[in-house]
Amino acid sequence: MLVAGTKVDTLIQQALKFRPEVAIIADESLYWKLKEALEPFDIKTAAGQDAINDAMEADCFDTVVTATVGYSGLAPTLRAINAGKDIALANKETLVVAGELVAEALGRSKSRMLPVDSEHSAIYQCLVGEDVAKVKQLIITASGGPFRKKSAVELESVTMKDALKHPNWSMGAKITIDSATMINKAFEIIEARWLFGVEKERITALVHPQSIIHSMVEFVDGAVKAQLGVPDMRLPIRYALGDATRLQTSDSPLTLEKLASLTFERPDEERFPGIKLGHYALEKGGTTACVINAANEVAVAAFLREKIRFKDIYNFITKALDAMPFVAGPTLDDYVALNAETRRFVESLVHGI
Repeated sequence: MLVAGTKVDTLIQQALKFRPEVAIIADESLYWKLKEALEPFDIKTAAGQDAINDAMEADCFDTVVTATVGYSGLAPTLRAINAGKDIALANKETLVVAGELVAEALGRSKSRMLPVDSEHSAIYQCLVGEDVAKVKQLIITASGGPFRKKSAVELESVTMKDALKHPNWSMGAKITIDSATMINKAFEIIEARWLFGVEKERITALVHPQSIIHSMVEFVDGAVKAQLGVPDMRLPIRYALGDATRLQTSDSPLTLEKLASLTFERPDEERFPGIKLGHYALEKGGTTACVINAANEVAVAAFLREKIRFKDIYNFITKALDAMPFVAGPTLDDYVALNAETRRFVESLVHGI
């Protein structure tokens, strides 16, 4: 089964190459094009979020790669877990928005969750054969993004085009902006909490500009294990889809002798306040992270349309946290309602500029 959001031409190409039983496009306005292209090849087609959610219970697959952007990954991931599918998770917002709910669902299911994000894949690999109780801290590395060396004054005038120039990784626009604000590290701290069952006090972030060490684990005896690799998502994807086994590859390897240096520095939380949000969300719990994610998604989309400034992303998240109601023990319905309410609120801020 193949699913896409709006890239119908790519979906058609992949469906013709791999011949899945079903191809689904989230954007219902593009369904006619998908159906017309694949109907002669007996490939079933569907469209819309409900179709994606329902498809998670099909019998034609046993593993779901959740790689959608943002909040949209939550509902289908929960459906897949309830159906007993294994999850290769490339959508960090699923655990950011509703980590406790997802963890509870996994506890009732035979499903396993394998991380695809390079940082969490690195931690996962470092923990193989280890006792999590012996972990002193999880150290999530960050490149620092394109603005690592810019002053607070310079950050006031950075543009959308500036923010999309990531120094190491080639990623989608939304995650690239999250890297520039370092809000992605806040999200990764939250994700690590639920993936590995480690308390927030034992999770930290460290800037590593070369993006060679993808994350580290420090143990109580002073040992530190790190996973190194070229900045290329194919390795963590292979590791997850290979069910935590090493699959042969012809990709160019990491050659350590060619590395000039590996450097590290503490993130500057004054210039990049977004990183504080991860610990704040875990400390307060409830619907806090859901509000942060919804506000961030709307604000980033507005920044990519050049409707707001870079610093407004932080400001709008803060305003949303102040304005939105807090639910300490949320249900899925609470998450859905608060996600929608937060989006409306931040959209009103954008329109008010």
